[in-house]
Amino acid sequence: MMFSFLILLGLVLLFIFWAVGLYNGLVGARNAFKNAFAQIDVQLQRRFELIPNLVEIAKGYMTHERETLEAVMTARAAAMSGASAAKSHPGDPEAMARMGSSEGLLGGALGRLLAVSEAYPDLKANQTMMQLTEELTSTENKVAFARQAYNDAVTSYNTRREMFPTSLIAGNFGFGPAGLLDIPADQAQMKQAPQVKF
Repeated sequence: MMFSFLILLGLVLLFIFWAVGLYNGLVGARNAFKNAFAQIDVQLQRRFELIPNLVEIAKGYMTHERETLEAVMTARAAAMSGASAAKSHPGDPEAMARMGSSEGLLGGALGRLLAVSEAYPDLKANQTMMQLTEELTSTENKVAFARQAYNDAVTSYNTRREMFPTSLIAGNFGFGPAGLLDIPADQAQMKQAPQVKF
């Protein structure tokens, strides 16, 4: 009788440790994609700081391109709003979709600004403009790498939470699906960093 009780107790403890291991794995995977999002946020903040300086330099040369400059600043504000919403809920599919859309709009506006700046030789030759566009291109590359790392971490998390038997733990403890940071297909210009040529 005592032997049966010890076996039963051992099985119950084994089940508890197994369930705790599954739960902790989900927590680790969720923290990994949140950390990956934090890396995106760092790079986005750097880009958000560069954009007003870029626009201010361009403003002095591009007197007939006010609409383009305003579009960049409007898109920057929308992207900052989207990033803020995603930062408060990293992985939330709706917040990530909103962020992806606003990032696509900002990428398009920046691409237009850089394309229009090609028509202004004095602006292209401006040392500060060259430095800012180089920093912007570098930051865009870092954003792309951080986005890839985030999407990899989200895919790993979602796969883990959907696999049996972890799905039993995930469903009962509120581990919902995380959203990828996708750039909409009609905004393909954001998928590549702007090409700057001087």
